Amino acid sequence: EAALSYERKKRLLESQLISQAEFDAVEARYYSTQAGFASAGANVKAAEARVRSAEVDIENTYIQAPFDGTVLTKNAEVGEVVAPFGSSTLAKAAVVTIADMTSLQVEADVSESNIEKIHRGQRCEIILDAYPNDKYEGIVETIVPTADRAKATVLTKIKFLNRDDRVLPEMSARVAFLSEPSDQAKDQSILAVHPSAIVLRGEQKVAFLIQDNRVHEVPVEMGDPIGKLVMIKSGLKAGDRVVLNPPEGLSSGDRIQIRLK
Repeated sequence: EAALSYERKKRLLESQLISQAEFDAVEARYYSTQAGFASAGANVKAAEARVRSAEVDIENTYIQAPFDGTVLTKNAEVGEVVAPFGSSTLAKAAVVTIADMTSLQVEADVSESNIEKIHRGQRCEIILDAYPNDKYEGIVETIVPTADRAKATVLTKIKFLNRDDRVLPEMSARVAFLSEPSDQAKDQSILAVHPSAIVLRGEQKVAFLIQDNRVHEVPVEMGDPIGKLVMIKSGLKAGDRVVLNPPEGLSSGDRIQIRLK
């Protein structure tokens, strides 16, 4: 409205229908109004800046964890001063201690003389001292590229493959690094029997194969133990039935009676 009045009075002055004094008064009011608008706009921007600053202050009252996790300890109480690490000797450096329970790892020291046998991705068995009868599957996640000169060890970090809720931070654990079979061995089946099925006849190790309720003495070649069983390299095949703890007088062709337990 002030701008319209100013333009109208200006045209009237040009037509000499009003005096210069009357126009000067209108012009003064116009510039005063413009200055008022500019001042009001500056005040609005200043108020908006104060609002943004207040919002930042409010956001700073919330402490967000950098990851999802579980609170392990509360390090500060209500009313205590908290500051970034090292910024003040009189302030607490942390509010809480949290842990990502899904990414827990086992740290294991490996002797320098054995570190060449360890590689990333190698399978492991993890046994917690708290649960000695349970085994967890693990895999070598990290081999720290430095050695401890005092202990002559290299630190490795083992990732759980089947962790459950019983696994907690700072638990003690033992790790068994598993050797991996060669590619050729992976493609082969391993045949094994109970060692009581193998007896010595003369200088030959034999097993008594059961066929049609008769036994047949079969020479066998034994391999390494596999748990409670023993590997059979030759002489038997998968699916064969053999006599356990064969008596001294048993020989090929003898008829036997199979009793199921």
